[in-house]
This record gives sequence, C-alpha cells and structure tokens, in this order.
Amino acid sequence: MSFVSIQFLLFLPIVFLLYWFVFKPTKMQNIFIVLSSYVFYGWWDWRFLLLMAFTSICCYASGRAIEKFEGRNKLQRAITAVNVIVNLAILGVFKYYNFFVGNLDVLLSSMGFALDWPTANIILPVGISFYTFQAIGYSVDVYKKKIAASHDIIDFFAFISFFPQLVAGPIERASDMLPQFARARKFDYASAVDGSRQMLWGMFKKVVIADNCAPYINTTWNNIDTTSSFNLMVVGFLFSFQVYCDFSGYCDIAVGCAKLFGFKLRANFNYPYFSRNIPEFWRRWHITLLAWFREYVYFPLGGSRCSKLRCCFNTIFVFVLSGLWHGPDWSFVLYGCAHGLMCSFYVLTGIKTKYDHNVGWKRVLPSVKELLMMLGTFTFVTLARVMFRAQSLGEAWYYYKHVFSWSVFDPRGGVVGLKVIPLCIMLLVIEWIKRDNSHVLELNGHGLMKHQWARWTLYLVIVMAIVLMQAPQQDFIYFQF
Repeated sequence: MSFVSIQFLLFLPIVFLLYWFVFKPTKMQNIFIVLSSYVFYGWWDWRFLLLMAFTSICCYASGRAIEKFEGRNKLQRAITAVNVIVNLAILGVFKYYNFFVGNLDVLLSSMGFALDWPTANIILPVGISFYTFQAIGYSVDVYKKKIAASHDIIDFFAFISFFPQLVAGPIERASDMLPQFARARKFDYASAVDGSRQMLWGMFKKVVIADNCAPYINTTWNNIDTTSSFNLMVVGFLFSFQVYCDFSGYCDIAVGCAKLFGFKLRANFNYPYFSRNIPEFWRRWHITLLAWFREYVYFPLGGSRCSKLRCCFNTIFVFVLSGLWHGPDWSFVLYGCAHGLMCSFYVLTGIKTKYDHNVGWKRVLPSVKELLMMLGTFTFVTLARVMFRAQSLGEAWYYYKHVFSWSVFDPRGGVVGLKVIPLCIMLLVIEWIKRDNSHVLELNGHGLMKHQWARWTLYLVIVMAIVLMQAPQQDFIYFQF
C-alpha cells in the first residue's frame, strides 16, 4: 500500500498500537513487524511476497553456510557468488529481460541473424531493486567478515521486509539494522514526536508540491512538439522539484515512520539543491544508493587508490550502473554516464569538491560565488534529468535542441506552472533556513517554537495545506525502480 493512501492511514495507527501495547516482548514485536510488513507489501500483489521470501531465505541460508565453512575460503566465495548471482538473476529477469532481449535482437539483426526469443509481459515487483541490494549487501558483508551471520531468521526476515523502507529505501546496511532488531526497544516519546513531524513534512512535499507539479509536467511531455522552448525549460526545472519532493518526501515518511517503532534509518537526502558541485550533489542525493555502489562496486574496482584514469573509469562505471539500476532504458544509462563524466572531470582537474561546512556557513545568505556554483549544479542536474523523464532518446534530443536555442528566451504565449512555481521557491527558502537540521520540522524549542500553541498552529497549517491543496494522487516515482 502507498504511504499516501487511506489504507495506510488506517494501517499505521493499528500497527503502532498493537506493536507497543500488545506485542511487548522483542521477539513478538519482530514477528509482528514481519507479518505487518508482508501485509503492507502484499497489498499490491500477494505474489510479490513469494519473491521477497525467497530472497530472504537464500540470503539467510548463505550467511549461515558461509559461517559453517569458516576457513574454507574457496567454498565460502562460491556460496557468496551463487547467492549474489541468484538474486541478480531474479532482478535481471523481472527488470531487464525485455531490455536485453530487444537490444540483442537489434544487434544480431544488424549482423544478419534472427533472434526468436520472445519478449514477456512481466510485472515489475515494487521495490525489488531496493530489497535485493539490501540482501546482497548482507551476504557480501558476512563473507568479508564485516558482520556475523544472523542466527535469528525472524530478525533477518524483519530486516529485509521492514515496511517503512521496503519499497523505496533508504537502502540499509545489515550492520546498522540487525542489531536494532536484536535489542529490546522502549517507546521514546521525543523520538516518536520527531518522527511524526518528519512524516508530516514528507507528506507536504509529496502531496502539495510533487503531485501539484505532475499535471503540468505530464501535459507538457504529452504535447512536447507543441510546447514553446521557454516552457520546456520551465517544465524541466519543475520536474527537478517533482522528483526531489516525491522521493525525499517518501524517505522523510519512511525515516519518520521507523522512529515511531524505535528504529533509526539512515538519511537519504541532505538538501541536495544547495550543492556546490556534482560530487557534492551525489553525497546529498539518494545517499544510500551511492553508498552501496561505493562499497560493493567502486572500492572492489580500486576506488580512488589508483591512477587518475583508472579512477575515472571506476567512477563512470559506477554511475552507468546506477543509471541502469533506475530502469532498463538507454536514457537511464546516458543519465548515469553524464554524471559519471562530470564527476571524472573533478577527478582529473583536482578541483575541490569537499567542504568542511554547509554552504552559507554562519551567514544568512550565500556568497555570490556559492550562489553561482549552486545554480550551475542545479542546472546541470536538471538538464541531465531530462533523460530521466523522456520516453525515448529522440524525445530527449528534441528537448535539448529546443532549449538550447534563442527561442528559449521568449516567454510569449504564457508560462506553464505559475501556480506551483511559488511553492517551489517557498520550499527552497524554508530548506535554506533549516539547512543545518536533519529535516525541516526538526524543532529545537527556541524562539516562537518553544510555545506549544505555536507548534500546533504550524502543524495545523501544514495539515490544512495537504488537505486543501492536494492534486490528483500520483504514485511515488521511485516505485517503478
């Protein structure tokens, strides 16, 4: 079920009350988490549960087998490899089968051969890319002796299926989550209140901003050949806000929801649109995905402890894979490649990309240099993201051809999205003010917010905005990945 559905608004309080007041022993709470998570996930299609259960069993069993054959390195390596291959094969069949068959057919046809393999009408299980990566990370960590194999199958099933972050992350490390399932948990009122605030802000971003941007973006892309260059540019920027508010909104809800049950998830976003360069952007955007690729792909390839050219290859390779992770389409591959090339530029030139403090440290406004750097980074991200939204490479090329023309400076004929542009600007202003906090509604109890009436007034205003400004509901964008 979706976080922004009536079903979830009923599901969450029921699970919360039963979790804390009925299933009080830790073991019972973990069993209840598994059952609740399977209900949550099976709401889309009960058949998806079979895949997730199979992944859980394979990874749990591989961890125990690796532990059992301690000292027999080749056998341990083979067990790990088989488990990784099986899980990647499942992901490959459900997500990439038609993509590879179609491209292989084109390649062989150009050489005079015919490929008779049929394509298939395969339903992509929601969140399969997220929980598969989480499961693979566990197996590799056990093999590398970074963590001990889990002996409690209930804890392990709960780790794979934990419903707040099951379908769109954050992608968690077993070393962070399994100990949280093993220890006793006590209700923390302050953490629950903070989690509720974070969920509220996530709902606001999703319902008020992302979903209100969607109709303008969808209408424009469906009529791209009759849209002015100026409005194509505007819609490109609106899409950046839609993706950000949609995905970071989901993650805010996920992280906040986990706090209600006594768990701490990793942050997946850290105000990415205040990044001063592309490498910094990727340290602030979808943090857990890049951390996964860095740990399990980039470092094994040699990371940055090699020549600059090799480092550039490693970087581009990782970003191409991350692009392909988003979907079986060449536009996603090029999207990843564009970011990989830009990050490689910084590697080759040695330009500073890491900073000791957030932008505008101890200042009300950024410096002119910082502002220009942020604008440049945001523009590059927005233009690259066109490949993320376009239905084909031809459509993306059409967009670039018209945006990079003199007609882009001609706003005659009206401006699309005038109702949502102020919302996007408001979001940036609020996030700038709160950029040193973990989330916007992290209230420190100082100033006006030390008064209870002020806090509840703020909550009421946000709830009213969610209720009164909701647009036709849109699925979370990252559900398709």
